[in-house]
Amino acid sequence: MSSDRIRVGGASGYWGESDMATPQLLAGGKLDYLVFDYLAEITMSIMARARAADPNKGYALDFVSAVLKPNLVEIAKQDVTVISNAGGVNPQACGAAIRELVKELGLDLKVAVITGDDVLARLKSGELGIPTEMFSGDAPPPADKLMSANAYLGAFPIAEALQQGADIVVTGRCVDSAVTLGACIHAFGWKADEWDKLSAGSLAGHVIECGPQATGGNFTDWRDVADTIAEIGYPIAEISADGTFICTKPEGTGGRVSVGTVSEQIVYEIGDPQAYLLPDVVCDFADVSVTQEGPDRVRVIGAKGYPAPDTFKVSATFMDGFKGQMLITFTGFEAADKVKAFTNGALARARKKLHALNEPDFEEVSLEILGTETQYGSASKIGDGAREIVGKFAVKHVDQRAVGLLFKELMGLALATPAGLSGIGGGTPKPSPVVRLFSCTIPRTDVPASIDFDGVPQPTPNTPGQTFNPSSLTRPAEPAQNPDGETVDVPLIKLAWGRSGDKGNKSNIGIVARKADYFPYIANALTSGSVRGRFAHFVEGDVERFVMPGMNALNFLMHDALGGGGIASLRNDSQGKAYAQILLDYPIPVPAKLAEELT
Repeated sequence: MSSDRIRVGGASGYWGESDMATPQLLAGGKLDYLVFDYLAEITMSIMARARAADPNKGYALDFVSAVLKPNLVEIAKQDVTVISNAGGVNPQACGAAIRELVKELGLDLKVAVITGDDVLARLKSGELGIPTEMFSGDAPPPADKLMSANAYLGAFPIAEALQQGADIVVTGRCVDSAVTLGACIHAFGWKADEWDKLSAGSLAGHVIECGPQATGGNFTDWRDVADTIAEIGYPIAEISADGTFICTKPEGTGGRVSVGTVSEQIVYEIGDPQAYLLPDVVCDFADVSVTQEGPDRVRVIGAKGYPAPDTFKVSATFMDGFKGQMLITFTGFEAADKVKAFTNGALARARKKLHALNEPDFEEVSLEILGTETQYGSASKIGDGAREIVGKFAVKHVDQRAVGLLFKELMGLALATPAGLSGIGGGTPKPSPVVRLFSCTIPRTDVPASIDFDGVPQPTPNTPGQTFNPSSLTRPAEPAQNPDGETVDVPLIKLAWGRSGDKGNKSNIGIVARKADYFPYIANALTSGSVRGRFAHFVEGDVERFVMPGMNALNFLMHDALGGGGIASLRNDSQGKAYAQILLDYPIPVPAKLAEELT
């Protein structure tokens, strides 16, 4: 297929996304492709447990029942191609369910299933060797604790399925942006060595992969879109054959597509912006520029690319004990001290019983007193004098019975509590598994993908790739400028937008200057050290700073920042989603005249 431009609608950003996106995009999108992203590391572990209980499950069931079933006739009528990673850990079962639906609706649609990402059995058996954790160097977990292991596949198998006539493509684990890049490769005939184009197509996929986060969702300037959230528009990428694209949304829908909304999404969860490793290309977004072309139309250009790496990333999940958590509310004088006394009393009782049973102590105990600005650490302004608080109390133990014992003691202590206990959220919690992430790399040639149209998998070619060395990159100059004359501190939010997120136990914070003139002052104040200090109560590892001059942006990558990350963490914000909000009140010295203009 050869085209000058395609329109791709981003209809899902995670498993649990609203089903309003598909009919909205079909009604006003004039689309060539609908793409859906459902998967995250924790999603894979949940799906793995579902498949273990029922071999016909392990995929996003609602993709078939709530998305395709009510919309597939219209999808076929408009000749829109569907690409989704809804297959999870069981793409064959997902494909079979879709084929059955196609038959039920009397449609003539060809369904392709991409397989090959599931390497669990091979990792358990030792066929893939003994890969070490890609960040810490740790040995892999015991085979009997592994729940899932999936290589991140790329976009070329998707493009090949489209080339063979697929109307619907379902994959297991692929990188989130691959569902969009696969459409680009097919539509424009891009080759494996056209790295700048592959990087640009990946960036288009990255912008729309989180649905309405590109159209005003999770936006720093949330008041600009607050009245239209209920009808927020889902993103559309108008992608040209040269890789440049415009982000927009259906006319008449809520939200906003602006330089700010799109820029925030670009810096979301990217780590090193010059070494964003994907299966098909190493992306360099440092010189990307974002400009407003018109109402709800933003143009993105400037992505660069380098050869595909010679390895695939594998994300494995494994069992690591059990945890439980509870929300406890206190009201009145000394409320924070009261929740500490209450939970300490329950811990003392539980520990006494564990000792009598010769059981080990709790591996981790967490009490976050929300309402006293514990999320801000030393930057707290309210302190322990708050008269209305929520205590988030959580523990971890190797034995689920110990977790249950503690919370039984906590409930049993309710009549002996300090005055002011006003609520225990949700009753006695049940222990839940702690699922940890183990990430490693394996040679890409060890992970051949296949395309299945009719129950017979067809292997697809897998190129070797090249070793990537980040030290070979030319890094942008550091934009430092000390303000001349009298300065006044203003909160960062006056000067910038911010977005934060997670990758395992890492968190990134992207900061984008509202105006180019503001960028030097931001860069002067926000160093790796200052950001590390701001999050000293959370971050246990290093903080790296990366400069993105094309967008007047900084990206901070904080290592060991989430208490284990995801479902393994006991923290209230286990994915660092609020970290940007914490940083946005950081004081930035600016010239007094500029400070006056900002008031």
